[in-house]
Amino acid sequence: MSNQEVIKPTAGTERIAAMDITRGIALFGILLMNIVGFGLYKAYFDPTNNGGATGWNLNVWWMNNLFFEGTMRGMFSMLFGAGILIFTARSLEKKGATVTDLFFRRLLWMVLFGIVHCYLFLWSGDILYCYGLVGMFAFSFRHLVPKHLIIGTTVLLLTTTAWGISDYYNAKKYYETSMVANQKKSRGETLNKEETKAIEQWEGKVKEFKATPEQLQDEISAKTKGYWSIAMYSIPGNQLVQTFFIYRYNFLDTLAMMLMGMAFFKMHILKAARSNRFYWFMALIGYGIGITVNYYETLHIVSNNFSILSIYQSWWTYDVGRVATTCGHIAMIMLFIKSGWLSFLQKSLAAVGQMAFTNYIMHTIICNYIFLGYGLSMFGKLQRYELYYIVAGIWVFQLIISPIWLKYFLFGPLEWLWRSLTYWKIQPLRRTEKPAVIPTLVPETQTAVN
Repeated sequence: MSNQEVIKPTAGTERIAAMDITRGIALFGILLMNIVGFGLYKAYFDPTNNGGATGWNLNVWWMNNLFFEGTMRGMFSMLFGAGILIFTARSLEKKGATVTDLFFRRLLWMVLFGIVHCYLFLWSGDILYCYGLVGMFAFSFRHLVPKHLIIGTTVLLLTTTAWGISDYYNAKKYYETSMVANQKKSRGETLNKEETKAIEQWEGKVKEFKATPEQLQDEISAKTKGYWSIAMYSIPGNQLVQTFFIYRYNFLDTLAMMLMGMAFFKMHILKAARSNRFYWFMALIGYGIGITVNYYETLHIVSNNFSILSIYQSWWTYDVGRVATTCGHIAMIMLFIKSGWLSFLQKSLAAVGQMAFTNYIMHTIICNYIFLGYGLSMFGKLQRYELYYIVAGIWVFQLIISPIWLKYFLFGPLEWLWRSLTYWKIQPLRRTEKPAVIPTLVPETQTAVN
């Protein structure tokens, strides 16, 4: 029997239910943030562009920035990093090369899925492509001890922070120089090359962050046409997201959180295996730092009427706030899991997490049908708070359908396809016997670690 025939996908009884539940919650949280990109134009950071910036619309933006911005994505990246350890830990020494081959094949398929998701399923906010690329780098760090993984995370996040500070000062320079240059221009004076460049650069920033009424209508018009028209229109933006945006923003961010996830997995934090005291302390520190930082960032942006420079300046402390808040979320989720409360909800969330790939793509299919022209053409037409009626509907639907599907099938349909492609062999899909009840904790996590 060959090595590839011996090494098989993770069976349901081998899964860590605490991580499945956390993954389900993170997936729902990602939709909470992504829905703005699905339904509104340039409104993610600046609600004045589309969807409303007063009343409940502003309240929703505030709540997202305080509690969810960057945290759900960060949690999902951490779980992906932990998943690398789980996948590779199943190898014996003599099968190491085979498992490595399987792992990289698995990620190469993820890269391809990401391209399809972006260009054919029409979601420029795809994370699969990024995870496939970054996962190949994260793989090399899997043997590091938690201390070194945390150091690596810190160095990467400090690098992104330094880069963000540099961006702020560059933008500030362009703004100030362009203001002076425009005054000279209005007086009929000749501008030098630096002043001309500053005007061009600042106008580019304004075009990137701010939407004019004409731009909004043009975007709505483009997004409410037929499928192929939208696909062609989206290509330049998709190319930018899967090239420059990954290089500038997503790569270091994602790698840092994957390393942090590896560290937390090795420290048994993600298995709900630490003591309640540990998790309460983690939540207190995480929320105490994170929500405080997030509050002052959000207040600064609102107080400056969502100016471009205030948004740039908020990134100085962005990683401090969102990483600390992410830790608070993880701690509270682990306490929820350990409590055993709402066991029916925990089981449904675990099922959502087991089918995360399928459910993630389902978000795109449902939302694009609602918002784009080949469906209901609702893009740009709803208030910001109204988007969350759609989010709640999708959450309820997936909480119901996921456990029903897993009652009859071993994997979600896309999880099954991914596994079959990874192992170059059609995997079984239908259950041949009644599935085991999803436990709140797997046996090895029952003992608390102080």
